[in-house]
Parts: sequence; C-alpha cells; structure tokens
Amino acid sequence: MLTTSGRTDAQVAVAAARAGASVVRDLYGGSPERFDKGAGDFATAADLAAEQAILEVLRILRPDDAVTGEESGATGAADAGRRWLVDPLCGTLNYAVHTMLVGVNVALREGGRVVAAATADPFADEVYWSGTGRAHVLARDGAETGLTPSAGSRLVDLNLDPPFPNAPGFLAARLLTDPAFTARFRPRVVSTTLAVAWVAAGRRAAYVTDGDLRDSVHFSAGIALCEAAGCVVTGLDGRPPCTGANGLIAAADHETHAALLAMTRNRTDT
Repeated sequence: MLTTSGRTDAQVAVAAARAGASVVRDLYGGSPERFDKGAGDFATAADLAAEQAILEVLRILRPDDAVTGEESGATGAADAGRRWLVDPLCGTLNYAVHTMLVGVNVALREGGRVVAAATADPFADEVYWSGTGRAHVLARDGAETGLTPSAGSRLVDLNLDPPFPNAPGFLAARLLTDPAFTARFRPRVVSTTLAVAWVAAGRRAAYVTDGDLRDSVHFSAGIALCEAAGCVVTGLDGRPPCTGANGLIAAADHETHAALLAMTRNRTDT
C-alpha cells in the first residue's frame, strides 16, 4: 500500500526496523541501565531509545495508524484496522550481558493479518522483510535476495522462556530429552525471535515455542516472514498460529513440521 509518503508499508517497516537497529548498535556495550518490569523481566535504556526511534519513523510516515510498542504500550483506537506491532530489542538479556544475538521487530497488522513485517539484525546489519509478496533479506551492502527455507541444518530453536500456557502437557524443555527429537534434530536456544527469521532464511530448520501469540510484538514479524517465505507455520496443535494460546511451530518444510508436530502432540498427550 502506498500513501502520501510515497513508501509502501513494507518499506516503512524496513525503515522503522533500521532506525531501531541503529540505536541498538550505537548503545551496545558498557553497563546499560535496567528498568524492572516485574517477574524477572526488564528493559534497558537501549530498548526505550530504540522504540522511540521506531515510533518517530511511524509518526512521520504513518501518522494515522495505531501502534503497540513493547515498552510504551498501545496508542490509537483499540479496534483500529491498522496497527503496528513494535518490539524494539528482542533478546534484552543477551544484549545486557554483551551478547550480539538480538532482533528488532516491526510488523503491521491490517484487519486480521500481518501485511508488512521487518526483523533487523543490528550487528549483522541485515533486515529480513516481507510485504505482499515473498520475503527478502536486505544486506548491509544494499544487496537484496529472496529468503529460501531449508531444513538441511537440522537446527531447531526452542524458546524455553515462560509463560507456558500448555503446561504441564507441553514444555519445550522436554523436547531436549525426547529420543525422537535428539535423533533427528540439533537443539539451539538463541533467546531472541531473530531465530524465527532464520527459519525463513534457511539458517534454522524450525522454531518451536509455547505461548499466546495473538498481536505479539515479539512474534508477529517472524511469523509473517516465515509464511511469506513458504515455511509451514502452525500452532503446537496444528491449527493456524495466533488463534489462541497454542504456541508456534515454524518449519522449513512439511516433513520437518510433521515430525515436530508429532513430537509436541506426544508431549501434550502424556
């Protein structure tokens, strides 16, 4: 969609994600101030500054749209037809202890679907993005290539962080001891939804998480990227994702998805 700014929604998502990534990169290092959010969660000064940079881009280029930011909350009408979902720094704990595994997520939900999405990797200086067509990655040198999923690595990222709405039936940690899982896959725990974009890019075979992901500032961009790239994306129960507290399986192909779905169902049924 073009507006008077002359930029498509996808281009706006990329510009916003890049603005946030620039702040995250510039503020990296030292001992960042932490702001307690309760339940063991916190934000850093970089989270807050990156979100403000993203919101400024959206205010300029999409002033009439509603926004939900992880740190600043929701603005605009609750039932707005167009809502931007902003996660300014996914992997805050990684970042706070000087680990360069973080992502910046920006997605536009229009009606019931995400129509534009971008996930920026501040330190690789890459942006994964999708609009109305397939998904792409924009490299630091300006080169752009399409995303091609692949299960060849056999690497599966597991989100081990709470909440766990499907416990005790399903806990991602149990997959680590499942003989069927360990015989076929190699687990990874990156602790950032940048890894969801890696599934779309062929750098991971799959990603598995529990949780209620409806209008999630963390997962909406990555799910949209995977869907645009042609991944197989469902909840842990095989139904469409984001239809309840049914988590996520994003897999590079049908075979990988079927194997993981069978394992999660086995866990759920025990």
